[in-house]
This record gives sequence, C-alpha cells and structure tokens, in this order.
Amino acid sequence: MRVVAITACPTGIAHTYMAADKLTDTAKKLGITIKVETQGAMGIENRLTEQDVQRADVVVMATDINIEHSDRFNNKKCLKVNIQDALQQPKRIFSQCKQLLAHQ
Repeated sequence: MRVVAITACPTGIAHTYMAADKLTDTAKKLGITIKVETQGAMGIENRLTEQDVQRADVVVMATDINIEHSDRFNNKKCLKVNIQDALQQPKRIFSQCKQLLAHQ
C-alpha cells in the first residue's frame, strides 16, 4: 500500500512534525510506503509532487486545520483524522486505510 499524508496543527509547530514522524515510523514498521507533507509554521515542507499523489492508494489528512491545496486529492480515497489520532493511534489509521481500500 502506498500512502501520502498531510499533517497540520493550529500552531504549526510541534504536533505537525511529531505526527509526521509517528506516521512515517509506523508505516515503515508495517511495510507501508509513505511520504508525509507538513504544513506548519515554516510553510509547506516535503511537498507532495503530482506523481506522489497519483501513485498513492490512500491520502491521510491528519489535520486540525484546513490545509492548503487540498484540491490535489479530489479523485483520491482520503482518510481524515485529527492530529491526536496520528500521535496516539497510528496503527489504527493504517488499518482504516486498508479498510478504505477494501471497499473499492
């Protein structure tokens, strides 16, 4: 499974980056390919390319705010979760991604 993710919190500092790290680490442990874009105080970092988005099976939006350029994901299967879910239950998020794909 290929996943792209966006993380963003209201202040755009700690939680944005901690959630990105947690999702990345958990995905690697589960054998899932992932790329995470952060939208934080420093702007957009690790920006997802059009190719990244096209190749993705699922888009995870771990955000507590509106993200920039969300229209990139209009034709993708998206899972929206809050930032705390990404920090506390990343395995559950990937399980939900698999369920989302199973209902194609």
